[in-house]
Amino acid sequence: MRIRGVVSEKAGRFHVNLLCSEEKDADNALHFNPRLDQSVVVFNTKKGGAWGKEERGRGNPFHHGQPFEVFLIATEKGFKAVIGDAEHHHFLYRIQPEHVRVMEVGGDLQLESVKIF
Repeated sequence: MRIRGVVSEKAGRFHVNLLCSEEKDADNALHFNPRLDQSVVVFNTKKGGAWGKEERGRGNPFHHGQPFEVFLIATEKGFKAVIGDAEHHHFLYRIQPEHVRVMEVGGDLQLESVKIF
């Protein structure tokens, strides 16, 4: 999938969640969480109401007030995050992608488009 948007001028964080249902406490196969307030991009999974161990990508390629393009690609072994033209992180599956039913985008951003391939 491709996500395009603009990071808010005073952004702290935003997220993309790939959820397994529409339930309130659904399992989350991928929590993609740029944290501008900590200069890091966090990847995680939530299963059975409990968060797993956070993984952090290399640095933070997001900037306040700037447009961005993120590709989240389901590979044979995990979700690959490509930000701009560079591979940022490869998050190995903890929940298989065929269980994903809902995508949620939120936080300090202006969402421009989402395209699912």
